[in-house]
Amino acid sequence: MTQLSAVTIVESFWRDVWQACNPEAVDRYVSEDFIITSGGVDIVTRAAFKQWVAAFQSKISGLEFDIIESFQNADGNRVASRFRIRGRNNGMFGLTADQRAIDFSGTAIWEVGDSGELRHNWVERSAWELYQRLTLA
Repeated sequence: MTQLSAVTIVESFWRDVWQACNPEAVDRYVSEDFIITSGGVDIVTRAAFKQWVAAFQSKISGLEFDIIESFQNADGNRVASRFRIRGRNNGMFGLTADQRAIDFSGTAIWEVGDSGELRHNWVERSAWELYQRLTLA
């Protein structure tokens, strides 16, 4: 793998899956036994991850996804990425889909396999802060 290719793979995933709001594009990037660890909970397999992405995206109308920055370790098997999501509340956290503004940031750490497939993603988001903003009177 070339020095910049792991970042290129991750940022292509961000564009094709999140910026295009296309969960089906997951198939082009992640391994069959993919794991996402979100908030300390593992979602295992590519199929389960695609369902998770679709469910997440359905909770934000007009989803906009910005890649803030990405960088990788020397071996190219780990990529760290910061991102920002904006849109309108379409039922986040089980709340009423009131279309209030949503704006939060997150950090993702990716494991990239030797052949360029994404194998594991650890993600944390500013969910508590977003929940507080959405539930304020």
